[in-house]
Amino acid sequence: MVFAAAKLAGWLPADENLYPKTTHVGFGLVLGEDKKRFRTRSSEVVRLVDLLDEAKTRCEAELVKRGKAAEWTAEELEHTARAIGYAAVKYADLKNHRETDYVFSFDKMLNDKGNTAVKLQYTHARICSIISKSGQNIEELKKTGTIVLGNEVEHSLGLHVIQFSEVVEEACLKFLPSVLCDYLYNLSEHFTKFYDSCQVVGSPEETSRLLLCEATAVVMRQCFYLLGIVPVYKI
Repeated sequence: MVFAAAKLAGWLPADENLYPKTTHVGFGLVLGEDKKRFRTRSSEVVRLVDLLDEAKTRCEAELVKRGKAAEWTAEELEHTARAIGYAAVKYADLKNHRETDYVFSFDKMLNDKGNTAVKLQYTHARICSIISKSGQNIEELKKTGTIVLGNEVEHSLGLHVIQFSEVVEEACLKFLPSVLCDYLYNLSEHFTKFYDSCQVVGSPEETSRLLLCEATAVVMRQCFYLLGIVPVYKI
């Protein structure tokens, strides 16, 4: 019935062999802590805009607590809090298999550890900081430098980076954003191992490792874009 109405409205072509095509997919429920359908205390449906605003407010309070209000302009604080807060809510929903119910929890989704958007934003900001502190022109390095995967952690990170296109194809074919989220989280974990094991700035392998950092950041930003998340470049 929905598809027929969409065709009558002119939103879809009458010929099913033409694009765009539509497919019906099912979704699980968002639950409250009582494991029942997520509603307010007065049993009203929770509005998404209210959840996003609350996430932003909590992120801004945390950033102020960490002293960012003294370092950043009011605009920077506002932008970063919104980007992280909105990302937290979106990612918490998308990382689950779309047919699986999940319990909505600000504490879990705003945690900077584990499989959360906050953790991913921190990883991306860390990569950007490494590149910035190097003082190198990354665009020039792309023209003249090469990536050499000289040890196991570099190889694991590089291998994961180049799997991006395959993962996007799988996520699209199966209508599963969670596949892309899994990839993004694992990419962050691979980078953390690389960061902990390999010196970048000032090492003999600086050029190669800076380029590997940049490749990781580029793929992370593309994942963010596909998930509707605005990346932050410093936290």
